[in-house]
Amino acid sequence: MSKLPVAPEPLSTPVFDSHCHLDIMVGNRQASSGDPVAQAAQAASASVESILADSRAAGVTRLVTIGYDLPSSVWGARVAADHGDVYAGVAIHPNEAHAATPEVLAEIEALACEPDVRAIGETGLDYYRDWASKDDQHASFRAHIEIAKRTGKALVIHDRDAHDDVLRVLAAEGAPDRVVFHSYSGDAEMAKKCVEAGYFMSFSGPVTYKNAAYLREAARVAPKELILVETDAPYLPPVPHRGKPNAPSLMPLTLRCLAEVKGVPADELCEAVNTNGEAVFGISR
Repeated sequence: MSKLPVAPEPLSTPVFDSHCHLDIMVGNRQASSGDPVAQAAQAASASVESILADSRAAGVTRLVTIGYDLPSSVWGARVAADHGDVYAGVAIHPNEAHAATPEVLAEIEALACEPDVRAIGETGLDYYRDWASKDDQHASFRAHIEIAKRTGKALVIHDRDAHDDVLRVLAAEGAPDRVVFHSYSGDAEMAKKCVEAGYFMSFSGPVTYKNAAYLREAARVAPKELILVETDAPYLPPVPHRGKPNAPSLMPLTLRCLAEVKGVPADELCEAVNTNGEAVFGISR
């Protein structure tokens, strides 16, 4: 049996993981042969309870498990209802936009009305892969924006190689009150646009990568009031675990790197991330 990476030194101030995929980690969705990271995560045979225990030991006390299709959204809503410090996002991923039929979107909206579902996401645009047409992606993205506005939930955006179009769609449709760029991948110039619009930027493991200086520059631009930190587990692990399965318990590595980039103590950034997470997802301490 393989194991998840050993957690780093725990954070002294509890922090919030704004985006992970518990269902993939525990094997609720069987990993395909083309997804070795998910396969490795599932080989660890972790349970939701063990992942949460490891996370708490590392100082990561609350997290949001994110949906990407209808089954994962249903599963996430159920798990969030069963675990007090887990919340859910529900959506159809842009790579699955062809499946965002009116009937499926109606089910997503119904899930969004459940009390422990706190986000519509991940939705957005992905021009890196061509698994769904741009027309389908744009239609699905616009529909999710409307669901977020009708339900009053945060909008969590997947933006891959589509920065300009994502910003244009948000401006054209009218953004919801709370917008999060999941695993922020833009540069400093885009970060300035996000700051101007009041969009939150959620940084993940790649901010620790040697070849990602542009992300660190973006993080310097982003004010603490608009920063979130996430794992996207089991994907995008921070250094020194690149290429291995990620877990919420590894979040201290990303957060400490980001605190160094920002020139602030880790505890101070933890407090900001918690305050922001509570505001974005409507959660009280």
